[in-house]
Amino acid sequence: MAAGEAAALLAAARAELRARRLSAAEELFSRFIARSPAGARSDLASALNDRGQVRYLRVEFAAAVQDFTAAIECQPGFEVPYYNRGLVRYRLGDFDEAMKDFRKVLELNPQFEDAALSLKQAILDKEEKQKRGY
Repeated sequence: MAAGEAAALLAAARAELRARRLSAAEELFSRFIARSPAGARSDLASALNDRGQVRYLRVEFAAAVQDFTAAIECQPGFEVPYYNRGLVRYRLGDFDEAMKDFRKVLELNPQFEDAALSLKQAILDKEEKQKRGY
C-alpha cells in the first residue's frame, strides 16, 4: 500500500470513528491493518488502538483487549493502548490487571492525569470489593 493511500485510509477510518459510524470505522481500520507494511509500526499500533476503541464502544470487550494488546506489541512505548486496555479491564472488574496497565502508563508518561485518576479509582474499588467480600 502506498504511503498516501495508507494515510487516506487511516484518516477516513478516524473520521468514521469520530462520527460514531462504528461499522464503517472498524472496516476501514481492518483494511488498513491487513495491508499495513511491517515497517509502519507506529501507524499500525495507532490503527489497532483505534479499532480497539471501536470495539470497546460496541461492547466487544474481548476483541478490544486483543486490539489494545496487539497495539502494545507493535509499539511497547505507546502508552495509550495500555490506558485503554486498563479501562476495559477495570470495567470488567479485573482491578489487578487494570492497575498494572495504569501503572505502566504512568511509567511511560508520568503526566498522564487520566491514568493517575483511573489507578486511584481502581485501588478504591478493589478495596471496596474486598470489604464487601466479593
